[in-house]
Amino acid sequence: MNPATPLPDAAPRGVAFDLDGLLVNTEDLYQDVGSELLRRRGKAFTPELLDRMMGRPQQVSLRVMIEWHGLADTVEQLAAETKAIFLGLLETRLAPMPGAVALVDELAAAGIPYGVATSSGPDFAHDVLGRVGLLERMGFVLTCDDVREGKPHPEIYLAAARALGLPPRRMLVLEDSQTGCRAGLASGATVVAVPGGHSLRHDFSGTAFVAGSLADERIYALLGLPTPPGA
Repeated sequence: MNPATPLPDAAPRGVAFDLDGLLVNTEDLYQDVGSELLRRRGKAFTPELLDRMMGRPQQVSLRVMIEWHGLADTVEQLAAETKAIFLGLLETRLAPMPGAVALVDELAAAGIPYGVATSSGPDFAHDVLGRVGLLERMGFVLTCDDVREGKPHPEIYLAAARALGLPPRRMLVLEDSQTGCRAGLASGATVVAVPGGHSLRHDFSGTAFVAGSLADERIYALLGLPTPPGA
């Protein structure tokens, strides 16, 4: 393992993590839930629809689904059905994303502040973070209940910068979706895209780079952290 490297004056000194598909594998689970919801209604969960929904608050994404397919359901009905399907998947398939726990370990060891800024609701965010052992390790968990405007609006990342006690330009945002990256960029933060699965096809223009995972050595270098094992 290489030692930490000196940082330039403008380097990020705090980290805001997205949650779904970035820290935990819930984005994959969401796709399975969406497919099942629409299968029950004789509809298809297409890549184009997923693009429109990804990274947005649940109320917004379900409204998109309803309008896309002209469904008779209300947002509240779909949300309740989503929760029931999702809870079954969490019991057997929830896991941290590759490199997530190791990166949190290194940030904590280096004294670099970090937290979560997610479009998910607080109950869900706290539940999944608790299940993978990360909830108590976060300096803050900002959710859709903490903002009026969802991503791609920058509000949640401006709030994250305040929670970190930093100007946005000194914050690193880690995101897996185009919508989330746009929110981070609009806040003035440095943004690194860490896509997976479906989001590999998104447009990440303006980000510092596109990482292969949270174990990408360029993320560590950006924060002045020791190179991760195996890099």
